[in-house]
Amino acid sequence: MSKYDALWRYVAENAPSELAFDEIRKICGFPIDHAFLSCKKELEACGYRVEKISMKSGTVRFGKSGAGEDRL
Repeated sequence: MSKYDALWRYVAENAPSELAFDEIRKICGFPIDHAFLSCKKELEACGYRVEKISMKSGTVRFGKSGAGEDRL
């Protein structure tokens, strides 16, 4: 179980192309931190990947991956 499971579930169910850091905070209940960098690979099990994290614009871009077992 990951602290980002709520975010992974949201991405798998809603397929957003991009989310603002503030939106992620609302989904998870806490702001993203450095742990996000190591946890982001967990999303591939749901068929998505983190394509880009922009500190300047405060966004995370998501995309479909070739994998995906839908573990959630």
